[in-house]
Amino acid sequence: MTLKKTLIGVAVIVVIAGAAFAWWLLSPLFLNTTVEEEFPFSATADMPVGMTQTEAEDIMQGMAKVDMEEMEEMPDEMAQAVALSSGMFRDADSFHKGSGTATIYRLPDGMGALRFENLDVTNGPDLRVLLSTHPDPQNKAELNEAGYIHIEKLKGNRGNQNYELPADADLESFGSVIIYCMPFHVIFSVAPLQ
Repeated sequence: MTLKKTLIGVAVIVVIAGAAFAWWLLSPLFLNTTVEEEFPFSATADMPVGMTQTEAEDIMQGMAKVDMEEMEEMPDEMAQAVALSSGMFRDADSFHKGSGTATIYRLPDGMGALRFENLDVTNGPDLRVLLSTHPDPQNKAELNEAGYIHIEKLKGNRGNQNYELPADADLESFGSVIIYCMPFHVIFSVAPLQ
């Protein structure tokens, strides 16, 4: 009787683990995550406890005057982000589809940013954002041969998103932006950059 209970317990654990794994693999096919971020990167602030709305507005007006003075002194070319390269996402195959625009920017502070606009890519487990020197990799082998930089996990499979690029990245050397599934080593979508 004890062996039978043990086998039932093990079977229940295996079924639960299998169901959880199947959900992790298959649920992205039915679920979409939309992310809407402003560009350039914007900072938000909470009002300190105990401060009235009027006090907060007075402080913000004072800060706006300071910002305006600084902006007037700043050369026009440094006041805005500069688009270095851009491309349209394309389908990787008949199942892994993608559309939208990817643009690499140099920000006024010299840092790099990657911006997705109107992104709509097939969802999948553990999707990542990669930058490669290859202009249009078709598979894992071409991606690995050219090399790539892993930026971070894809925030959502739809919408407008910003990604900070590494400080040491040569922003003008990249040939493509890739949405990549790490568990299966599959390219979901590529945006060749120009």
